[in-house]
Amino acid sequence: MFRLLLLLLVLTPLRAQEVIFRQVFDTKTDTHVEVLSLFSNPSLGGYHPVRVVISNQQKIPHKIVLTFKDSTSYDDSLSTSSSYSFLAPPGDIITSDLLIPLSAQNGSLSYHALSVNLTGTMGKSEHTVSSVFEPDQAAVLLSGSLYTANASALDTEFNSRGSSHSSSSSQFSSKFDPKQLPDDWRAFSGFDSVLMTESDWAAVPPGSRNALVSWLRLGGQLVVYSSSSTTSAALGLPEDPSFGQILIKPVLSDLRLPPDETVDLVDTGRNSKTRVQTLMSDFNSGWPIQKSFGEKSFNYVIFVIILVAFGILVGPVNLFVFAKSGRRHRLFITTPIISIGTSLLLVVLIIFQDGFGGEGTRIVLMEVRPDANQNAAFIQQEQFSRTGVMTSPGFSVDAPALVAPVPIAPSRWARFTDSSDSRGIYDLQPAAGKIHASGDWFQSRSEQGQLVTAVLPTRGRIEATTRPGVIVSTFDFPIQTLLYKDTGGKWHRAENVTMGESTQLKEMEATAVLPILNELGSRVSDRNKTFLKQVQDREDYFIAITDAGPALETHPGIDWKTTTIITGPLAR
Repeated sequence: MFRLLLLLLVLTPLRAQEVIFRQVFDTKTDTHVEVLSLFSNPSLGGYHPVRVVISNQQKIPHKIVLTFKDSTSYDDSLSTSSSYSFLAPPGDIITSDLLIPLSAQNGSLSYHALSVNLTGTMGKSEHTVSSVFEPDQAAVLLSGSLYTANASALDTEFNSRGSSHSSSSSQFSSKFDPKQLPDDWRAFSGFDSVLMTESDWAAVPPGSRNALVSWLRLGGQLVVYSSSSTTSAALGLPEDPSFGQILIKPVLSDLRLPPDETVDLVDTGRNSKTRVQTLMSDFNSGWPIQKSFGEKSFNYVIFVIILVAFGILVGPVNLFVFAKSGRRHRLFITTPIISIGTSLLLVVLIIFQDGFGGEGTRIVLMEVRPDANQNAAFIQQEQFSRTGVMTSPGFSVDAPALVAPVPIAPSRWARFTDSSDSRGIYDLQPAAGKIHASGDWFQSRSEQGQLVTAVLPTRGRIEATTRPGVIVSTFDFPIQTLLYKDTGGKWHRAENVTMGESTQLKEMEATAVLPILNELGSRVSDRNKTFLKQVQDREDYFIAITDAGPALETHPGIDWKTTTIITGPLAR
């Protein structure tokens, strides 16, 4: 009886979520596996939160494996897989929340399918959740109360928007239960906007609130609907949402929202591009990092000479010299030798021309928040690399991060572009706070770009001292240039700021600041350029530039050149 009551307590709050599948292994004891989606539809990219409940009411242990595969193409040409193992002791209930990595998205496709395969001692099965999206739509999360009152009208409005939203089956939003929101910001990383009521926000657990604030600081849009006048501070939200946007909107008691205004709000009412808009337009042409590499030439002449020489050797020379008439049996020896020798020569030439590993450039935009005891760094890193011969395309990131390939400008070396013909397996396996990547991330003799996003703890900051105009850095690396805008709107500058050393700020003209900021903006994608423009309007904030700063490490075989741009409020 106790086990049954415990099972009911575990399952009752989950019924508001979407059941991907429920497989009963033994009906007599109700031994089963259930996988639930915490959001009704996965987003296009990022992670998808699911909850796994394993009820083992038998007297033997059970082991199961869940393998997830997400694809954003009908033929699985773009996919991401991950796998998770569970051991359920006899007479026990195991509940586990997972973040499932979602497939790469290049903006040219609108199909989305997430499948889960169950194997192990509780049977076998496979289930798929499919969705249809418009390639340029904002990814929206809508609370259950707002979804019930508005989903149909919002879908109708969204699908009536003409050629840019041509599919009549696209859904405007995904649904969530505020009480069941995940407490990891990565669960929201594939979404652009989250809409909920004030009472919904009050029901969000503290850990989930922190996760939403982290997502917000990285550029998310949070809309809270209230029937009374309220403020961000009254809701416990930050007055300064960093690169994000907090909107508090009025709503009537029936929770009905104006469909046209709501669709516009998440589409054109944002202060930055949506995730998919960024993928569609920021990297496929004119990406500054890729342009700085120039085009890679290929020495055709020497390879043509070798192939011609091979043809002569394996043909007439082989036939009339090495295995002339009466000795044709030697062809079985000479032909493989010539072929293997030529192949080895080509391999040596490729290695000599391209080398092992590769070269890459990465630019890190990092905001540090020492205020409100956050002590966190919000990192948005874009990187491009060109590889030679790679012994392994896989890598690990030693932090809970979001790693996504971006569709770059087409070339003979580009492996992932915005073409519908793009193919790639970009497997990701979260484990113990790390990410292990395998598949086609860093192929030999190729060009590729990635976005890497993370929220990491840090004690690094720029501190004000009791002496006017004097600052101290706690970052354990030197800063070449530091700009600071005071509360009166005046700019100041410092050079060669080192850890623990007092540094005097010198006032400078605003006209001298703009060229520095414009030069920084010319190095990054449009989305990060928008964020940099926001930074220059903030008072009591600094902007630090360094070539010795930290970055999220990906493939160790790449020789990375890093520029780190750090911003944040002055700590006091």
